[in-house]
Amino acid sequence: MGVGILFKIAGIGIVTAIINIILEKSDKKEIATFVTLAGLILVLVLVLEMISGLFGSLKTIFSLE
Repeated sequence: MGVGILFKIAGIGIVTAIINIILEKSDKKEIATFVTLAGLILVLVLVLEMISGLFGSLKTIFSLE
């Protein structure tokens, strides 16, 4: 899971940046802001899933269930 998640986050960032640039060039700055916000939320969901998995592993390791 290590390198794969980094590529996913980088891919989301690159796609978001490209769409943002295209929308700003066509004078749709409000939509560009929403696209940036959607990309940020998508990355945060990925990170939260990873943190949830980490806490699940810690509960299993320390037998806290």
